[in-house]
Amino acid sequence: MPAPAAPPTRDHPGLPAVRGRLPAVLLMTGSCLPVLGAVLLAPVLPRMQDHFEGVTGSAALVPLVLTVPALSLALLAPFAGVVVDRLGRKRLLVAATVLYALFGTVPLWLDSLHGILLSRVLVGVAEAAIMTACTTLIGDYYSGRVRDRYLALQTMCASASATLFFVLGGALGAAGWRAPFWLYAVGLLLAPVMARALPNPTTAGLGVSTDSGPGPRPFPVRRMAGLCLLTVFGAVVFYTVPVEMSYLLDDLDVDSTGVIGAVTAVASAATVLGSLVFTRLTGDPRRRLPVLLLPCAAGFLVMGVADGLPLLIAGAVLNCFGTGLLLPSLLTLAMSRLDYADRGRGIGLWTAAFFLGEFVCPLVLLGGKGALGSLASAVALLGFVTLTVSAVLLPLARRTAVPLPRQVPEQR
Repeated sequence: MPAPAAPPTRDHPGLPAVRGRLPAVLLMTGSCLPVLGAVLLAPVLPRMQDHFEGVTGSAALVPLVLTVPALSLALLAPFAGVVVDRLGRKRLLVAATVLYALFGTVPLWLDSLHGILLSRVLVGVAEAAIMTACTTLIGDYYSGRVRDRYLALQTMCASASATLFFVLGGALGAAGWRAPFWLYAVGLLLAPVMARALPNPTTAGLGVSTDSGPGPRPFPVRRMAGLCLLTVFGAVVFYTVPVEMSYLLDDLDVDSTGVIGAVTAVASAATVLGSLVFTRLTGDPRRRLPVLLLPCAAGFLVMGVADGLPLLIAGAVLNCFGTGLLLPSLLTLAMSRLDYADRGRGIGLWTAAFFLGEFVCPLVLLGGKGALGSLASAVALLGFVTLTVSAVLLPLARRTAVPLPRQVPEQR
């Protein structure tokens, strides 16, 4: 999609002073809360299934307990972005973190599967606000390469925490299927610290002009539409290995939970490594996107033809290294296209696109498996599609590349 000839400068020298590392630590921790909701309950779903086996439709409803917050987040993140811009980033983040804890712990006392599902929908609402506010505040507090590094760190923390929360969920699940829900109470510990330690960004402090000229200021729809569509695809690429690895291992007659956990940890480490490498990259992120898709595609193709565990692991590591580069690249590109006044809505749309991709990922692979006969073939097909997307983006990246916005002193 053609981009404007010269996007406006988005980094401003008047960014608020952020003292110390605590604000960054809080924003990274807050960004991990939606990940907790996505993986924490996976180990206890069989126990929940046994508990609610007498409920009509429980075979379909119990898995939704795990996945419905992601769908809720995807649908509501754009609205959260509007609230972020109107109500204020910090205020919404603190309120949503409290609600996250309250809604998240409700299943501890409910014995209605439908009531638990409703609470999970509300958890997704809180997660939409938390994720949008955290990412927007990173854009408000930091600039230049420092901001890019923190956005990459956000990806790293999410990847590492997914493995940690999966292990914690399994350990707590030994005490019963309700026990993992206690971890949602961490929001009650985070909220007061956020309220005290996070500075309040203002348009005055950011040096942003509030004069938008005659009439309402239009939101840059065209600037974000193509990127959000690409982000949906990027999320499918990102989540394929975490979601499908256990099934691919099962197809190779590997059913040991220890091996599955070890392979997942190795893949997560590759994502973290890719994010670390991202912090060293320079230049226009649009020019990098076609290249960054190549290791993702190659990893899928290797996984698709793997006839043994070593080759499957090699493909997963190659793919996850690529996704560790891809995700922060998409996010920094989105951030660079947004002024302060648009940042909440823009990041809300980007967040919605990403979690929509997470939700449809297993459906895409399931459809491919049904058409081709095996999950490995579906993964290989996704590799060819990823190569095609890279090829399509290459001439667009060359044609639309423009000089980067001017750099300003970095806020540390």
